[in-house]
Amino acid sequence: MNWSFQLYSARNFQPWDGVLKMLGELGYKEVEGFGGVYDDPKAFRAELDKNGLAMPTGHFSIDALEKDFDGVRRIADALGISLLICPYLMPDARPGDAAGWRGFGERLAKVGDTAKKAGYGFAWHNHDFEFKPLVDGSLPQEHILSAAPHIGWEMDVAWVMRGGADPLPWIEKHGKRISAVHVKDMAKPGEGLDEDGWSDVGHGTIDWAGLIKTLRAKSATKYFVMEQDNPNDIERFARRSIQSVKNF
Repeated sequence: MNWSFQLYSARNFQPWDGVLKMLGELGYKEVEGFGGVYDDPKAFRAELDKNGLAMPTGHFSIDALEKDFDGVRRIADALGISLLICPYLMPDARPGDAAGWRGFGERLAKVGDTAKKAGYGFAWHNHDFEFKPLVDGSLPQEHILSAAPHIGWEMDVAWVMRGGADPLPWIEKHGKRISAVHVKDMAKPGEGLDEDGWSDVGHGTIDWAGLIKTLRAKSATKYFVMEQDNPNDIERFARRSIQSVKNF
């Protein structure tokens, strides 16, 4: 498997050329982009190539995708990104009811149509808020997926769990739409207090060995992307995480 690495994890450990060198030496084959690495796509692509890394997936804001798709396309083409992923919705932009979330899903569906016509895949990436019940008991994620039936899903399993949901029924129901997965672990009680409660993959509480088997069997996942939102040691996180998953 070509293990990938979400570069957002390393945003506080510059310079990027050092990060990419480290990832290549540790055995990563792919990385996932985010806004912080798109300033000079051609130069960044040269650093990727130098270190034997590809960037098949990348995160782009809903504003960029809706208002400047040509700009997104130029970045994607320069970096080799084929799967565009919308990663987040700011708190003040989040709907408060089912109708609002269906409306947001319809916006994603339109972006997905635009992306498909231009030759790209498109997916939504979840956090925890999509799994917090609305007043009527329904979940935002249900409305997003139903209103945008043709887009993919980058499933962040740890955020699903932090939202209070069991990922397994979601994999069972929507596996064919899961095109990428964030491989992230939650710290054991009393650990990871300075890392927002996250952990190196394989050293926390999530059964990643079992989940990866399930995802490979029951989903369309092409990309397994290592991520830690706030590591205090990027080399340790990257090294221990890839060591863990290679042993699964």
